[in-house]
Amino acid sequence: MASHFDEELAQVKAKTLKLGGLAETMVEQAVASLMNRDPHLAEETIALDHTADSRELEINEDCIRLLAFHQPAVGDLRFLTSVMVISADLERAADEAVNIAQRTVELSAVAQLTPYIDISPMSQLAQRMLRSSLDAFVRKEVSLALEVIATDTRVDVLREQLFRVLLTFAMEDPRTIGRVIRLVLVSRSLERVADHATNIAEMAVYLAEGKTIRHAPRPATPTPAEPESHRD
Repeated sequence: MASHFDEELAQVKAKTLKLGGLAETMVEQAVASLMNRDPHLAEETIALDHTADSRELEINEDCIRLLAFHQPAVGDLRFLTSVMVISADLERAADEAVNIAQRTVELSAVAQLTPYIDISPMSQLAQRMLRSSLDAFVRKEVSLALEVIATDTRVDVLREQLFRVLLTFAMEDPRTIGRVIRLVLVSRSLERVADHATNIAEMAVYLAEGKTIRHAPRPATPTPAEPESHRD
């Protein structure tokens, strides 16, 4: 029979997965609102921010209480400390979804600068990384975690390529600068979602093996082909 402490650990894990599901939903909604120029969906995403904040605080309080009133074995101690880091990264990924949604509200009020096809590959990768990092955490699957970490470089490359495309718009027509800046901020938020997913994947490795790889060299990944600029 599971002890009361084991049951509390299970509850902490369930709450972390619930926060992870919310963060995934928020990023997905924010990207969908941008692609579809849907300010109402963007506002719905922004409204979820308070829920994400509350859940992260609750998880932290639970972890601190369990650390303070029990003497966790090494494995349980590793789990609780990992969860505190992971929940913070999930809350910050949710914050980035809010940032994207806020830019969507602003962009939906003006003419579309360019079809957002250049943003799509980056958003798909970032969302997949977030989902996979949580799967790696749940299953303690090191190979999946390492795959997430390796993908981060691809997101960085895509962001740099998108920046060059957007910079071309600004240089050719200064009237587009406001829209360019907002899309650059969107790309930065997507890059940060990928960064938070990478942090979660690193903690998944720590949880599975007790090994810290945060400052280890990243594996090389193929460079994506240069995207074409898309104009109206």
